[in-house]
Parts: sequence; structure tokens; C-alpha cells
Amino acid sequence: MNFPARLIQVRKARNLTQQELADAARLHVNQVRRYEAGSAQPTLEALTRLAQTLHVSLDELVFEENERGPSDELRLQFEAVSQMPEDERNIIKALLDGMILKHRARQILGREGANP
Repeated sequence: MNFPARLIQVRKARNLTQQELADAARLHVNQVRRYEAGSAQPTLEALTRLAQTLHVSLDELVFEENERGPSDELRLQFEAVSQMPEDERNIIKALLDGMILKHRARQILGREGANP
């Protein structure tokens, strides 16, 4: 679901009209209409006002469900790691940092190799 559809869904779930949402978020109703139609993108300030008015996080308003978080499998693994002693957590963090750096380096080298 994209941003306009999520905005409509959350607004309707709160039983608000476009005018009521606009008034509560201190926006012009035409802006809310354009956001919902997908013909305009809100500024960060407008997004913040909308999220606060709708009582949702910016992530919930902007991103697809599970778009920003880890998969369920990784979430369970991170939960298990969080229960480990600090020294073991630090080892796992170092391993993750190393793998992330290795992956990013491969991405950069792959892009450079693609451009003659």
C-alpha cells in the first residue's frame, strides 16, 4: 500500500473527514486532497503534523508494513542475542559489522566494475 492509500486508510479508521484532518493538522484541505490523490508529496513538517494528528508513527504512515524492520526470523535471532551476556553480544555485533562492511564493499566494487 502506498502513502496516499495509507493516509486514506488511517484517516478513515479515525473517522475523520479530509477537512477535519486538515484542520487538526493545521493544513489546507486541498493539500490533504492532493496527498490522498497522490498528486503532491507532503513536506517533512506536514508529514509530522499528519502523523501526530492521526496518532501513528511516521514509519507507519510512510513505509509499507515490515518494509523497515527485520524479517521475523532475524527478529527472533536479535531477540535471542539481546538475552546473551554483553561480551557475547559485542562479538556478534562485531561479526555483523564485518559482514555489513563486506557486503557494502562488494556493492561498491560491483557498481564500479559495471561502469567502464
